[in-house]
Amino acid sequence: MRECVTLEAGRVMIPLQVSNNMRLSRRNFLKSAAAGVTCAAVPLGAKAAEIGAREVTPEEIIELFDDLPGQKAVTIYAPGKDRKRDFVIQLNSEKRLFVASAIKTFVLCEALRQADSPDVAEKLEAKELALNSSVWSFGSPIFNPPDLTGLVSERTTLEAMILRSDNTATDMALKLVGPENVRRFLAEAGLDETLIPDSTRALTAYLLGAPNYKTITWEELLEIANRPFVHSFLNNVQTLASSTDDLVSYYSRALQGEFFHYKETLNEFRRILTLCDFIYLIPLPLGVSAYAKSGNADAPGFHARAIAGAIYFARQWVYFAFVLNWDAAAQTDPETVQRFFAAIHCSLERIKSSFCP
Repeated sequence: MRECVTLEAGRVMIPLQVSNNMRLSRRNFLKSAAAGVTCAAVPLGAKAAEIGAREVTPEEIIELFDDLPGQKAVTIYAPGKDRKRDFVIQLNSEKRLFVASAIKTFVLCEALRQADSPDVAEKLEAKELALNSSVWSFGSPIFNPPDLTGLVSERTTLEAMILRSDNTATDMALKLVGPENVRRFLAEAGLDETLIPDSTRALTAYLLGAPNYKTITWEELLEIANRPFVHSFLNNVQTLASSTDDLVSYYSRALQGEFFHYKETLNEFRRILTLCDFIYLIPLPLGVSAYAKSGNADAPGFHARAIAGAIYFARQWVYFAFVLNWDAAAQTDPETVQRFFAAIHCSLERIKSSFCP
């Protein structure tokens, strides 16, 4: 069932359905997936061609996602400014879905809020965090447990968390700022459909059924790593979840500095978000400033892709969030991933062209 309403039209509640019987397996379920696409990379049939050069409509953008499997959600918001009205697209936009590492932007924001100052960059460089077995987590392509140990600056840690979605870096940042403080920030910002775990290690351990998931050691996690998952990725205990409305509401305020006191902190926030590798893997349109965080999960029986953030061009901000959760038996499903990325790319390219012909 399609939902397409404006942000000003009020809240439309959509029932959330989550299978409690989902049985998943495999250790490396949160990971990066490189798949560069363009509008022509994945055949979208006549739907992409029909849009043409005229002003795009919400219905035409949503149609690009029609043939994708599973549960999908889209929110795109461009403030009116030079136009007479805001441009808004919503599809299942209030539905809480599994967004994987896309929630790491909230950890970044809270870390910067706690360091908020005119010399924020220097403070982040000076703060040293321990990199050792107390924070090692699966899915860490930069900090690479168990091969790296020592002290790392908070700034480098935050960069690793966004650049390659490093889970060890994420747990280092969460340990520093406190997951309860991130949750408090989410509540104060009215992001009611967003949930974060105590750590990515706790999330993994919970999915694997470990009763001591909050305190599990690295050695204990290794011992159970090959067990099948016994809990659904989307749950109310340890998860990485949000709605596209929450994500766009957050980015439309965070990228304008609402959550910071100093312009230097806003500049650092924007700078780090330009590092996300999925900006170039989707890719987002060329010729724009892009700020984003992506999320990915793959396991036999469940897959998720998400990306949210904003592009800026010709004095125009466009905030966006795209999420797809779907079932597929294989460990990976590159064909669906490429179709999803192509739909995102075509959506933002068309909106950019429509606003700036």
